[in-house]
Amino acid sequence: MKNYSIQYAVFFLAALAMMAATSFADDGSTHDAPKESTEQITLEVYKSPTCGCCSVWIDHLQERGFVAHVQHPRDLDRVKRNYRVPVQYQSCHTAVSEDGYVFEGHIPARIIKRFLSEKPAGAIGLTVPGMPVGSPGMDYGDTFTPYQVLLLQESGATQIYAEVRTREEQY
Repeated sequence: MKNYSIQYAVFFLAALAMMAATSFADDGSTHDAPKESTEQITLEVYKSPTCGCCSVWIDHLQERGFVAHVQHPRDLDRVKRNYRVPVQYQSCHTAVSEDGYVFEGHIPARIIKRFLSEKPAGAIGLTVPGMPVGSPGMDYGDTFTPYQVLLLQESGATQIYAEVRTREEQY
């Protein structure tokens, strides 16, 4: 039987050397670059256990730094009612932030981040009604349908929060 402890030690030291070299690489800048926030956004996501497009949307979020805790409630409609999502603005899944904002449907991660940094007065969240082809989780080849992200207000009114005209605008 071979002794692998020396091989592991060499591998470990090589990995440390690579990390150190990467961390201290000189890019020629004379000042520190601003660092992107490392704060993770956590969402509770309520969806049907059999919905594949919801799972792909969750992957979209997680690839962009979100943490998603997935719930499979027996009565998804009740969840939507509890969070005051009007029937005409509902979609296949509902996500809720730690501070209680609701995100209904296939909303791009970058737009959720923008909303949470702005926190518009009187808003309860955002919705993308229906399931627009080409939105995150609703990919269908090269097909894309432009869509609107609506601001849900405490009063029950809505207004356009963002328009997504191309697939690239989502990312």
